[in-house]
Amino acid sequence: MKVSSYKSDGDITYTLGATVTMEFLNMRPELVEYVYIHPKFNSEDTLAKIEAICGARGIGVEVSEKPFNILSKKGNCFVIAVIRKVQENLEEGNHVVLVNPSDAGNMGTIIRSCAGFGIKDIAVIGPAVDMYDPKTIRASMGAKARVRMELFAEFGEYEARFQGNRLYPFMLDGSTLLQETTIETPFSLVFGNEATGLPGYFRDKGQPVRIEHTDNIDSLNLPTAAGIALYEATKAFFLR
Repeated sequence: MKVSSYKSDGDITYTLGATVTMEFLNMRPELVEYVYIHPKFNSEDTLAKIEAICGARGIGVEVSEKPFNILSKKGNCFVIAVIRKVQENLEEGNHVVLVNPSDAGNMGTIIRSCAGFGIKDIAVIGPAVDMYDPKTIRASMGAKARVRMELFAEFGEYEARFQGNRLYPFMLDGSTLLQETTIETPFSLVFGNEATGLPGYFRDKGQPVRIEHTDNIDSLNLPTAAGIALYEATKAFFLR
C-alpha cells in the first residue's frame, strides 16, 4: 500500500506508535486498512498481538522502514497503521463541546480525558484543528478510537440538535464557581479556544461556570481545565 504525507482532505490518516495502533486494532479494527512494522521493532509480545488481530481480520502487515521515513522521522515510532476516516454522528447523552480548538496536542489530550471519564461524544465547532491529524490521534494515545467526534460549522447547529442538553460554558463572565454548580445530565461542557476562550455571547447560554485558582497564573491551560471539569461532572458516576 502506498504511503504519503497526511492530507486533511484525504480519506485516510495514520496512527504513529504501537500503543496508538493497538487501541485501534482492539477498539475499531474495521477502520484499520494496513499496518507497517519497523525492522527495528523488538517487542515480540506486541508484534504477536498485532499479527494475530490482523490475521483474523484480513489486515495486511508489512515490515518496512520506508513509511517511517515519510511519516515519522524522529526515530521513536516503530508501528504505523493506516486508518480509514469515517463520518461519525454524536449520540444523545453527555457531551464535551470544543469551540474553535486550534492545537492538535490539546485536542488529543482532551480526547483521552473524555475516554477516561466515560464521555464518549465530543462536538467540535469549526473552524478547528483537524481531529484526524496523526498528531491529534497520537496525543490521545489512541483514545480517538474510543469516542465519537462530529464537526459542526457553528455552535447554533450543535445547539439545535441537542436541545435537551444542559449547557455549561466554562468562562469568567457571569459565571458561578464550579464547586458551587450542580451539573445536571445530560450535560454539555463547553470550552473555548486556547488563546481567546469563549465568545461573550456564551454568557447567555445555559449556566456559565468558572474554575477558581490563585492569581499566581492568569488562566489554566485548556486540557487542565477540561480535566478538572470532567472530573467534577462525572464523579458521581464513580461513587455509585
